[in-house]
Amino acid sequence: MRESVAKDVLRAFLATLAAVLVYSVAGGAGPALLVVLNAFSVVVLYFSVRRGEVFGALLGTMCGLVQDTFSLGVFGVAGLTKTLLGFWTGYISRRIDVAPFARNALFMLVMSVLEMALWVLITAVVRQGSVNWHGGLVLLQPLVTAVLGSSLFALERRIRARSSRGA
Repeated sequence: MRESVAKDVLRAFLATLAAVLVYSVAGGAGPALLVVLNAFSVVVLYFSVRRGEVFGALLGTMCGLVQDTFSLGVFGVAGLTKTLLGFWTGYISRRIDVAPFARNALFMLVMSVLEMALWVLITAVVRQGSVNWHGGLVLLQPLVTAVLGSSLFALERRIRARSSRGA
């Protein structure tokens, strides 16, 4: 059991580093890409479903604060929203079956929309100016996050099926 947790902690750390890399490359390629792609949310969703609410909340805090370092907004907003995303994703996924692809994609879409709604609400409260919608592009973020997150689970299932056939 401890070995499994240690492996998942290492994998989560490496996934967070990969999200930093994706965030950095995407920012260099075009700032609009950062508005649509939230690699940190994908990491939090994926590991929260796999490991549960406590792991998800802790990883969400870490990913959110790392994302806040890239942001010009109020520090801590992404930390708070990702913490809640991780907790609630892990909590709910333990109580309902989110394994089938369509259900997983819908679940991740709902969780991503709720995260975005919370982010918009908190940002509107703590910032003096209005929320920047980037011409509506920010509304695509939950959809992209859900597609990427559920695709990771589908890819993982395929890899496991192939490795079990080859063994």
